[in-house]
Amino acid sequence: MVVSPINGSSPLSHSNGRTIPLSTFSRNSFVNVEKGDPVAFRSYWEKVRDECTVEIKGDEWMSYLGDTNNLCWYMVPQMRDAILRLHNVVGNAVTKDKFLVLGTGSSQLYQALLYALSPSESSHRPINVVAVAPYYSEYKDATDILQSRLFQWTGDAALYDKDEPYIEVVTSPNNPDGTLRVPVVNSRVEGKIIYDLAYYWPQYTPITDQLDHDVMVFTFSKCTGHAGSRIGWAFVKDIEVAKKMIRFTQLNSIGVSRESQIRAAKMIGVICDGYKNLKSIESDHLFFDYSKRLMKERWEKFKTAIEKSKVFTLTKYPTSYCHFNKDLSEQYPAFAWLKCVEGIKDGESYLENLKIRTRGGERFGVSSKYVRVSMIGTDDEFNELCTRLSNAKRE
Repeated sequence: MVVSPINGSSPLSHSNGRTIPLSTFSRNSFVNVEKGDPVAFRSYWEKVRDECTVEIKGDEWMSYLGDTNNLCWYMVPQMRDAILRLHNVVGNAVTKDKFLVLGTGSSQLYQALLYALSPSESSHRPINVVAVAPYYSEYKDATDILQSRLFQWTGDAALYDKDEPYIEVVTSPNNPDGTLRVPVVNSRVEGKIIYDLAYYWPQYTPITDQLDHDVMVFTFSKCTGHAGSRIGWAFVKDIEVAKKMIRFTQLNSIGVSRESQIRAAKMIGVICDGYKNLKSIESDHLFFDYSKRLMKERWEKFKTAIEKSKVFTLTKYPTSYCHFNKDLSEQYPAFAWLKCVEGIKDGESYLENLKIRTRGGERFGVSSKYVRVSMIGTDDEFNELCTRLSNAKRE
């Protein structure tokens, strides 16, 4: 059921025990679902806010150094232990025999990896960086902004036909369309692969495998919703690649904020403690259970709105067995990837006329008939989005 925020006055009830008031958006205000700000999980952290309190005294964490016995010398032991514990609980990545590199968000790690995986010979041509379209819209700009002589953005990995060195970025589940990805480049030259696993968490997708790749990147922001902490990490098999990444981070930001690390470690600890005490804790206090129910509810409501509008079609996702939840589950991606029906050429412009701000397909290397919509914004934004979509009519 789609509830009008303008004419109605009753609240919406959700199975998570949340009561969500109707939207306060006016007809003339924009709903911004263009960004990927993951604040949807705020309601969970409000429940456990007292357990997440961190006290840092004025004389603590003053040094650049975190742990001089660790290759990643700016990472504090609490952060390292929390990350390893989290992956042990979720079972989404093999961490043994790999080096853990911390970054100021996965954005910094991406550039550190481009630097670390590029040929060291100064006379060599820039290595080509590719990803299958639709690819994450920021890859191109993040690659080209430095105008580096080491690497260059080359576009769609599916169209790459050069027998030259390359770096392929594999985002799985993919941003923007939520599909599960594998490398696709077919070249006589062996390439380097970066696995961007920002969304490989149980609230978005079934955990089908414990992934074991040479380079795997994760981000705190999409895992827990704490984007403002700017914490990301990578598991790297090759020590020389790890060393170059750490060198890049040292020159770029002299490490990662200790305060952010301590807070992130605390949040991760709260999540893991919940699953350690399964018999004595309510499911509403289990982060991944709570956030998966939230995503499922949103997707069910969103699909209803799309079906009513008959203006867009949605990507279909398979049902898979999740080793974390121990059940069959659908995917509930962080973004919805919409395609316009015949007669509408530009999805972003169409939705702009409905005062819905989105990100168009051309930013992702495909046709403007496609558009990305964030599913992880505020309840207010999401409710208003569904109302406007359900009332949309084909021109």
